[in-house]
Amino acid sequence: MIQKKIKILFTIPNFDTAGSGKVVYDLVKNLDRRFFNPEICCYHNRGAFFKEVEKLNVKIHLFPFAINYRPFITFPFRLIKTIHFFRNNKFDIIHSWHWSSNFSEPLAAKLAGVPFLYTKKSMGWGNKAWRWKTALSSRIITINSDMKSFYSGKTLEKVDEIPLGVDTNFYTPRIKRDKALLKKLNINLNDFVIVSVVNLIPVKGIEVLINAVIVLDKPNIKLLIVGSDKGDYANSLKEMTQGLSSIQFLGKKADVRPYHAIADVFVIPTLELGEGLPVAPLEAMASGKIVIGSNVSGVKDILHPFSNCLFEPNNVKSLKDCILNIFDMSTEEYIQLEKEMRTRVETTYSIESFIKSHTNLYKEIVSQN
Repeated sequence: MIQKKIKILFTIPNFDTAGSGKVVYDLVKNLDRRFFNPEICCYHNRGAFFKEVEKLNVKIHLFPFAINYRPFITFPFRLIKTIHFFRNNKFDIIHSWHWSSNFSEPLAAKLAGVPFLYTKKSMGWGNKAWRWKTALSSRIITINSDMKSFYSGKTLEKVDEIPLGVDTNFYTPRIKRDKALLKKLNINLNDFVIVSVVNLIPVKGIEVLINAVIVLDKPNIKLLIVGSDKGDYANSLKEMTQGLSSIQFLGKKADVRPYHAIADVFVIPTLELGEGLPVAPLEAMASGKIVIGSNVSGVKDILHPFSNCLFEPNNVKSLKDCILNIFDMSTEEYIQLEKEMRTRVETTYSIESFIKSHTNLYKEIVSQN
């Protein structure tokens, strides 16, 4: 007898940025099509990465799967459209990658009779909407060790911790630095290069990293900031670094691997609120790079075996000392740490482990319904 494929709808607002959009892309790409029939739903088709998503050759719906509550008087009527969309497409599971606490999506899924799960991507919590969203969900996926504290009692029984994964065949160590790229960036072969790949928003704490580099005051230390450099926060950072040739904002890059290749260390200086589980440092570690990061949720999980690579959040001196620790390492210590970081990703954050855990969870959900 031919086994019916499990039809899963992955919902995500957009693919404008490659963060969780890339994670959804990897998940859909690597699911075994003998057992699964994945589809995607998002609000629009803008963004360069959407072109890559289209190459997955899966059905993509452009539909507002989560709606505003207001005006309350029309909310039930607007929700009916979402209920019909979920029911008419006969999905077996809806897996939401929406960052918001908006509970209209799981409510519509509940009324359509479709099991709903969401991945908790950030450390935001506390409002009633999160509790309603959780109560309406069949399962919840957390991605770091601190998130389980959000849930208690019977709710905790619905929670599965599945860390994000990266493709260690795509992100892999490169032996030689790209001399042409170094020349273009006016960096010498023997300079000590710090790289941060980051979405420039205040919680990322890039001003702490900039101040640490300024305090270090070493001409051969160069800082490269890769990521969208638009907006008020980015502009304020550029004002801080005006006239400093050792700090460069490179803008958003479709492929960050060439910048991993020229880096001596990768820094993620997130502030106290913390992260869900940042993918950028995992990609750098998979590329054989040493990563140092602030001791906050998400980051501390990744760097758990490497306590010397964690610094106090929002503490310039602590970050400066952490950088100097890497700067002063012997060649043997440095190479060994690079290898250990790569191994950490291979054993704990590989795409293979990520896919296997999701596969098992999806099959379990279907078997219970």
